[in-house]
Amino acid sequence: MQPPRPALPAMERTTVLITGCSSGIGLALAAHLAADSGHRFKVYATMRDLAKSERLLERLGSCCPDTLEVLQLDVTDPHSLAAAAQRVQGQQLDVLVCNAGVGLMGPLETCSDLAMKTLFDVNFFGAVRTIQAFLPAMKRRRAGRIIISSSIGGLQGLPFNAVYCASKFAVEGLCESLAIVLRPFNIHVTLVECGPVHTSFLANLQRPDPEGSELQGLDAETRGLYRRYLQHCQSLFRDAAQEVEEVLPVFLEAIVSLCPPLRCASTQLLAPRWPLRLGSPDGSAYVRAMHDFVFGGSEVGGDQP
Repeated sequence: MQPPRPALPAMERTTVLITGCSSGIGLALAAHLAADSGHRFKVYATMRDLAKSERLLERLGSCCPDTLEVLQLDVTDPHSLAAAAQRVQGQQLDVLVCNAGVGLMGPLETCSDLAMKTLFDVNFFGAVRTIQAFLPAMKRRRAGRIIISSSIGGLQGLPFNAVYCASKFAVEGLCESLAIVLRPFNIHVTLVECGPVHTSFLANLQRPDPEGSELQGLDAETRGLYRRYLQHCQSLFRDAAQEVEEVLPVFLEAIVSLCPPLRCASTQLLAPRWPLRLGSPDGSAYVRAMHDFVFGGSEVGGDQP
């Protein structure tokens, strides 16, 4: 009788923690990785409100109880972040995906201090806090990757998105600077710059009603431009917005690639205008081109629709 053959060692999984998994890209990415047919990933899907985890769990059913764990994590709360970091402390966290984000749209005059501070607290400081919580362990292991959900609004100013773009510009600068320092630690930083995506993000972002009381004190010309911009957004989402499934491959490539890039775009929507920011040092060419793209190439004013 032959002695029993020794058991093969279990395949080492890639451990991934994702913020903002209650909907949109975060939910889809967590579900995709957890349901991987090769069981290559252990996913910590985190969200601020665990009551919203039902959509993720319903999508997966009971098919992957050992590849998914849902955790509470509010990127604006240091105590919540510390608790999540403590929960995964015994694991080797290979990939951190900072996906939590909020939006704010409208004329700058209508953006309150509270709304602007809340947006930066999630989009910028939330990313900083999350990276701070998990980076030390990655540095000790001298391995890991950090993936950030960014935006084409982090590369180019978009009308009536001044504060949102400012937060994403800040994230871009943060990650570019961080990538330089983390290079000797074998930690890769990747910004995934998304364009319009069919998620609940647009429906949930704060924006004033063009006919509402928030704009009553605003000049007529800016009100007209804002109405035109909202029409532009409707057309853009109807004709050019991506489905979440079209965006996921960019995140997946950043997770599995041996040497992921600092920046990768999920869309080429505004790519023709990007060279204008580099080729026109004074910025005027880009401003003209974006104005024409959004408002039709004519000076639009007044209260005309």
